[in-house]
Amino acid sequence: MVNDMMMNVIEISHPGNHDVLRLTQRPIPRPEPHEVLIEVAAAGVNRPDIMQRKGLYPPPPGASDTPGLEVAGTIIETGKAVTRWKNGDQVCALLSGGGYAQYCVAAATLCLPIPSGLDLMQAAALPETHFTVWENVFRRGKLRNREKFLVHGGAGGIGTTAIQLAAALCNVQIFTTCGSERKCRLCRSLGAHITINYQNQNFAETISQRTHGRGVDLILDIIGAPYLQANIQSLAVEGRLIIIAVQEGHRSEINLLPIFLKRLTLTGSTLRSRPTEEKALIAQELEEHVWPLFESGQIRPIIYATLPLSQASEAHRIMEQQEHFGKILLVP
Repeated sequence: MVNDMMMNVIEISHPGNHDVLRLTQRPIPRPEPHEVLIEVAAAGVNRPDIMQRKGLYPPPPGASDTPGLEVAGTIIETGKAVTRWKNGDQVCALLSGGGYAQYCVAAATLCLPIPSGLDLMQAAALPETHFTVWENVFRRGKLRNREKFLVHGGAGGIGTTAIQLAAALCNVQIFTTCGSERKCRLCRSLGAHITINYQNQNFAETISQRTHGRGVDLILDIIGAPYLQANIQSLAVEGRLIIIAVQEGHRSEINLLPIFLKRLTLTGSTLRSRPTEEKALIAQELEEHVWPLFESGQIRPIIYATLPLSQASEAHRIMEQQEHFGKILLVP
């Protein structure tokens, strides 16, 4: 049986730089009753993987200590309680860990079919960012028609996903921040209306100018502490700030007065540690509302690079140096 065999997997030898990732072998896991075993075609690389590698984002209890929060591949074994999927089905899946491997287990309810017109490589770029954006921009952030929406880090996986979904689903004006003129141009090609190069522009000043002092209605932030006060400054009355990552720090001192005066909502969320049942509801909504957008060609996965699993360290280096536009994939 395949479960008596070993598989290649990436381990974090100890917290540290990207070179602490090492290729090793482990036994192929067995699925629990509500899980499936997937032969991985490709795994997505995400910022939480880097945080975990640094020792700043430990996996939740019971999850694999191997990084990797999304994969696409072929189901080769199903748990006894699984009814929707069967061996041979091709799926993409959201994981709590374990994706940097030849095989991984996934909750059956967090698997999704491959959208028509996409292959397994493209599908591996979907789960983590689409679960995150759907939950935070549309469910929690309640983005509505005729609003103004700011996406920080428009060139990354979250940014390219948020821009495309907002453009496809809502009649909104989309702002985004990027680190180069090239990335600004690429974001505009995906549907962003106003791009701000943070290397030479102050995003709060630009937003104030372009909105005639009104501000934006919703901000999706991945930076954290250094942007907090400027984000609050950039929000319109009744504006919402959704913080989903703290790449540049999690402690900040702010002026609370604008929160009262503008009746602002500040919130944050993380997906990985939430119950499977909650994430399964997001999966259902993605399949209903977002997967048809792929099938109609309204949105598409943006893939920057595909590297072999053995080069996971290089994939992390590329992401940390912010060389990429879109997603980075690893192929076992």
